[in-house]
Amino acid sequence: MSNPEPTTDFPPRPAAEVVENNRRQLLDTVDRIAGQGPFQPSWTSLADYQVPDWFRDAKFGIFIHWLPASVPAYGNEWYPRSMYLEQAPEYAHHIAAYGSQESFGYKDFLPQFTGSAFKAEDWIALVKRSGARYVVPVAEHHDGYALYDTGLSRWKAPLIGPGADIIAELAEAAREAGIRFGVSSHRAENWWFFNGGTRFASDVQDPRWADLYGPAQPKSTQPDQAFLDDWLARTAELVERYSPDLVYFDWWIEQPAFREHLRDFAAYYYNQAAGDGDGVVINYKWDAFDAGTAVQDIERGAVRAIQARPFQNDTSTSRLAWCHLADNSFKPLSELLTDLIDTVSKNGSLLLNIGPRPDGTIPEQERALLEGVGDWLAVHGEAIYGTRPWLVYGEGPTHLAGGSFADTAQVPWTAQDLRFTAKDDTLYAFVLGRPADGTVLVRTLGTDLRLADVEVDSVEVLGSSAPAAWSHDRDGLRLTLADTPGTTPLCVRIKLRTVQAPQRYEPPMLE
Repeated sequence: MSNPEPTTDFPPRPAAEVVENNRRQLLDTVDRIAGQGPFQPSWTSLADYQVPDWFRDAKFGIFIHWLPASVPAYGNEWYPRSMYLEQAPEYAHHIAAYGSQESFGYKDFLPQFTGSAFKAEDWIALVKRSGARYVVPVAEHHDGYALYDTGLSRWKAPLIGPGADIIAELAEAAREAGIRFGVSSHRAENWWFFNGGTRFASDVQDPRWADLYGPAQPKSTQPDQAFLDDWLARTAELVERYSPDLVYFDWWIEQPAFREHLRDFAAYYYNQAAGDGDGVVINYKWDAFDAGTAVQDIERGAVRAIQARPFQNDTSTSRLAWCHLADNSFKPLSELLTDLIDTVSKNGSLLLNIGPRPDGTIPEQERALLEGVGDWLAVHGEAIYGTRPWLVYGEGPTHLAGGSFADTAQVPWTAQDLRFTAKDDTLYAFVLGRPADGTVLVRTLGTDLRLADVEVDSVEVLGSSAPAAWSHDRDGLRLTLADTPGTTPLCVRIKLRTVQAPQRYEPPMLE
């Protein structure tokens, strides 16, 4: 194949004094608001943070990774880094497909990221169709390219690529549709993301592009004050311009150098939102924030027990990547549904990712998966939205490995694997595998177990017109399902006449 021509027409670099003035104004705003309000910029003060009810009730959101790495659509969203790592498959692929990294660098993909078919209303309509209650597009990934109209960089969608403020358009469409709007910032990783290009002849070393490729420092080093201040200013700029309900951070903010800036940002963000009384959310990974000062996110993983604090699990429809790939591999609908159910049963919310093509269209497989989730939630949503964990999260022989990056293979759920949620006097029991004989035993409700002192008042299968035959004895609640909906997992609505629950605890799973 013939190699494409590199781009020579890039936006002019803004005047340094203009950028510095913008940055200083943003930092001054953070400093002022962080000290004026119910929160102070200290971890002790931030420990008073309460997760807002809108997030606790929403349970399901859509993550969107749309970035220029979708143009080569090879490897994954780390293509911008890997194309400069000499031992990576992306390095050789790039030379074969595009030429040397000196003549055709990552910057040359940006004009090909056209967004020619992008319509914010279409994206948000699909989000709403999926049953999601919030949406979180990536505003800036590790590559330093902003999908919004930043005053701190020329490398932004309004000037190169789609030619529009994508984040502004999505925010407006989401709010018109009644969807909570968040933004994701992965700016922290830009400190080292392109450092492979400093080891051989590449455009990373060209001073004309230094404001895109960043410091390109060794990953083992801590960011300097200038980078940290710029990071804080860019993050505050997202809040000032778009008033997001949620700000999501990727993992590298856990570096010690970020601690003071994270504390200041949290106090600023929480105080900035305090006036509306609705509350906002910060997502973080690992131990970047003190426990209870924000909402922890677990990437592609799970927890093994009910969590005392609300958390979030984020995963992708794709097994291979977060962004669009030419040869992607997608999870089945049943796996996405069980991810959602297991997460909600343990006091969490699921943030499910899609990766649009560079023209802004959403791949048909991902569209079908989101529509499938929406169809399921149309029937079973009452057992998800606004619920809380029950005394135990479930029962059954199948156990999930806790922690991040545990979704590498589909879990073989059985009809004995159940998950529970609760709302008022109703217990919802999800049956994660299809019962071959139509019978289900909820052993947790066995009268001998005495986990809860309950009387079962009624039992119904959500989405089924046929009544469920049931009996309640020492072994549990036994259900005979004459007619069950076609989509697994099933959900049984159990009305409880009385519940005298002991203090919450998490016994071993019933097998």
